[in-house]
Amino acid sequence: MCRSDQPIQLGTPIPKTNLEAEGRIRKLVVRFYEIGRADPVLGPLFEAAIPNWPEHIAIVSDFWSHALLGTQRYRGNVFASHMRLPIEPVHFDLWLAVFKQAAAETLTPMLAEQAIARALHMTQSITVGLFPYKDAEGKPTRKPPFA
Repeated sequence: MCRSDQPIQLGTPIPKTNLEAEGRIRKLVVRFYEIGRADPVLGPLFEAAIPNWPEHIAIVSDFWSHALLGTQRYRGNVFASHMRLPIEPVHFDLWLAVFKQAAAETLTPMLAEQAIARALHMTQSITVGLFPYKDAEGKPTRKPPFA
């Protein structure tokens, strides 16, 4: 049995519960993009930004495995990967709604709750980072008010 305070040694089988969770996480990511690609606002954004779907699904699955299970496969930078995209704050609201639906459909209630909490935190953090200013109407923007 693997204790949580000891590192898993190479060759140690992944506990069955983690294998099940990994499978659910992959289903979450696949379902998220099924719903998102069908969305009239998110779909074109995803299609323009993601040239290799199998690779992207694997990377995003690794991210969520890291976020929810503490695995170490994900080596990217979520914020940096979103900086170059032509996204606006409304995209994050849509993204979160699609994510919540996909999580509810694919994850156990406890794992869905954890995933949604992480997703909410992530959307808030990225939104604040990408849109640090407010325009004259008080809406988030990338442009400083004096520009």
